[in-house]
Amino acid sequence: MKTVLSVVVVLATVQGAPQPALAQATRPNIVYIITDDQGWKDVGFHGSYIKTPNIDALAGGGAKLEQYYAEPMCTPSRAALMTGRYPFRYGLQTLVIPSAAKYGLATHEWLLPQALKEAGYATSLVGKWHLGHADRKYWPRSRGFDHQYGPLLGEIDYFTHSAHGTRDWFRDDRPLKEDGYVTRLLGDEAVRVIEHRDPQRPFFLYLAFTAPHTPYQVPKDALAQYGSIADPARRSYAAMITAMDTEIGKVIRALDASKLRQNTIVVFQSDNGGPASARFTGEIDMSKSSIPPDNSPFREGKGTLYEGGTRVVAVVNWPGRIPAGSVVRGPVHIVDMFPTLAGLAGASLGTHKPLDGIDQWSTWSQGAHSPRTEVVYNLEPFRAGLRQGNWKLIWQATLPSKVELFDIAADSAETTNVAEKNPDVVATLKQRIEDLSREAVPPLIFGEAMPALKAQLFSSVVLPADVKAVEDEP
Repeated sequence: MKTVLSVVVVLATVQGAPQPALAQATRPNIVYIITDDQGWKDVGFHGSYIKTPNIDALAGGGAKLEQYYAEPMCTPSRAALMTGRYPFRYGLQTLVIPSAAKYGLATHEWLLPQALKEAGYATSLVGKWHLGHADRKYWPRSRGFDHQYGPLLGEIDYFTHSAHGTRDWFRDDRPLKEDGYVTRLLGDEAVRVIEHRDPQRPFFLYLAFTAPHTPYQVPKDALAQYGSIADPARRSYAAMITAMDTEIGKVIRALDASKLRQNTIVVFQSDNGGPASARFTGEIDMSKSSIPPDNSPFREGKGTLYEGGTRVVAVVNWPGRIPAGSVVRGPVHIVDMFPTLAGLAGASLGTHKPLDGIDQWSTWSQGAHSPRTEVVYNLEPFRAGLRQGNWKLIWQATLPSKVELFDIAADSAETTNVAEKNPDVVATLKQRIEDLSREAVPPLIFGEAMPALKAQLFSSVVLPADVKAVEDEP
């Protein structure tokens, strides 16, 4: 009763009425699959040429979330999922945690794996973390995961498992050297987690693929089926997604073989829109390559506040609990996953900080209207994106400033800026952004970037090559 009451108290502080947690005996296992930089259209059920039969089966047997929003980049999205709170509240709203950075997700935040572990779940992270690596206090096993396997950083080589010449591959905090293609290794490990689970405990498996993030690398056998695609980046990108889909199929079959499928909720989503520009592909220079992700029919992609950067492909599937073939057309945000999954698990949300997430269980299971009326796309010192109802405002505050207003219901492709025709709507949304900005923590990346930049710029003198330096006379 104490747990249920704590859920009610916290959810009363956010939009939407709370749903009671399921009975202890029906608490589901949770398999949360997140992909990296996958375009909105880059699944079969959205009409892509890329083969994704296993993801398509999840969509056909569950609910497609057609207005599902994440953050515009990797670290902010993963932080929002883990905390149920917008990243501007703890300084992770801008860019991603770079390889050389020392900061991470604040340790005073209460994370989803901590809540589930406290509720009796076995918790495993298989795959990418990207929420802090320079200090062990930020590592997954210090943040609620019993088991960890894979990389801590945001971008690694798919065959050497390294970044900048340093191997980034761990099992339970210990460096691990092994051969294999990253996507297949992650699939194999996820199957092991399922097969060797403690049968007395429900489990939370967070399967975070690095695919199809750059570098675009794939084994030759997987590449062969796309031999008709001439462009090498597009050919590799497509093969990477299909290789990942194959691993997802192995995970689902492992659930079936273990007779767990009927009591397992599976979530699938991309962490942000696919990059539409080489500026946002990662630390590898892709300026001379095509950029293959497809976010159509939406505008732009990763790193932007347009729909192409924030509206991502997403599916929830639970046989017998979520109607097969259903479509959720109302807005759902990645922060909603924390209270929704915690509610199903009977877990405490932590009462010390209000959540931005809303319990969406009745939306998925009963076809109810989404209780979410506002979406914060992101809030940074220099830009913000906010939606209320069907009105979406993108405010670029840096000079030259720019304000764009879109009616998302009528213009989801964001082709027509109607700000001048709706000054009252613009004023209302700008004021809401101003109010939220007073609750924001400055981006942590600024605190590390400026000293590093200063050290780089003021550590030496650069003169033309034909100028000879002359020391002062004593």
